[in-house]
Amino acid sequence: MRIAYITSGAAGMFCGSCMKDNTLVSALIKQGHDALLIPTYTPIRTDEDDVSGQRVFYGGINVYLEQKSWLFRHTPWILDRILNFPRLLRWVSRFAVRTQAQQLGALTVSMLRGHDGKQRKEIAKLLSFLKSEAKPDVIILSNLLISGLVPDVKAALGCPVLGTLQGDDIFLDALPAKDRERCIELIGENTRQIDACIATSGYYADFMARYLKLPREKIHVVPPGINMKGHGGPREFRNKPPYTIGYFARICPEKGFQHFAEALRIFQQMPGTPPFRAKVSGWLGENNRKFFEGEMAKIRTAGCEIEHVPPPDHAGKIAFLRSLDVLSVPTVYREPKGIYLLEAWANGTPVVQPRHGSFPELIEATGGGLLVEPNDPRALAEGWRRLFDDPALRRDCVANGSAVVEARFTAEQMAFATIDILKRYVK
Repeated sequence: MRIAYITSGAAGMFCGSCMKDNTLVSALIKQGHDALLIPTYTPIRTDEDDVSGQRVFYGGINVYLEQKSWLFRHTPWILDRILNFPRLLRWVSRFAVRTQAQQLGALTVSMLRGHDGKQRKEIAKLLSFLKSEAKPDVIILSNLLISGLVPDVKAALGCPVLGTLQGDDIFLDALPAKDRERCIELIGENTRQIDACIATSGYYADFMARYLKLPREKIHVVPPGINMKGHGGPREFRNKPPYTIGYFARICPEKGFQHFAEALRIFQQMPGTPPFRAKVSGWLGENNRKFFEGEMAKIRTAGCEIEHVPPPDHAGKIAFLRSLDVLSVPTVYREPKGIYLLEAWANGTPVVQPRHGSFPELIEATGGGLLVEPNDPRALAEGWRRLFDDPALRRDCVANGSAVVEARFTAEQMAFATIDILKRYVK
């Protein structure tokens, strides 16, 4: 099957969605499909082999300039290609990550208006590539925020188009109310021409059906999977202090790093708490550095030993996860994927997570950890204490999590499930 998968770069960040997209397309290629991963906005960033194309469509510089000035809506394509040069986009993305979602409302509305928006030239470029070079049997969109191109794609190519649901609401909720309402309205109009959607969890399929007013029967569920290369293998079960409590995700308020920090301070003060230390890693943007340094100062003031590990490469990530006795990423928002849980389990690390989003599904499916009340640092600390006080429970979480991930949550399983869905729409 010839598959064009259109993903969205995240301005230089390690983004769970584009990393999952890269893992999926890589697995599809290994299974013999002619799959293309087409980046938009900026090049993607991943700690695995990057299988995306070098050419970036809807380049972030061009999209922004077209929004701001009529002149750039009429510049020749050859000039646009220069502004889409990957190295330039990577350099500019260092500054783009400081842009708050609240400032992107008008641009998002324009993008969702498709050929009636200010970026219609970008649609023409992508259509030219799809028609002359990609020639797909089916197109998959990484999110519905780029669904403005769907009417033109359907008219020009006539092939099925599917959309992925894996975090659109997080961005939309950060927009001003008026822009958010208009974006949801436009997504509704665009998705009338989408053949189906694929969500990363049952929770998120149900939620987005209500949020975007989509027919639930048009939403399939394919859980995320990970490339098992490098993961797993024998690991000593540590049953004596100091225990290591870890956080591995983007370091920001939305991921709940402040709750992790407060839980460490509470855990430190609990009577009979065993000796412990903490380790934190993940992508840290300059816009969140002050927040991070403030939370780290509070942790150290409370007397907790904590180490910050800069974002590692793939091997370093595995080593980091294998050095932990428990992982927690106590997100404030309702996480639709939870890939970091799969990676933790693959490396013999149990988890303690808030009871919301995709976490209940994943933990119930694997038996790889505990669920606690959301936005409650004390409950998080009590979850850690329960695992450390009950070595048999922790050992079961390790064994169950590792076994189920290897059996059900691999990149290969994700790719097979995706193809089963695509076959329903490709004639």
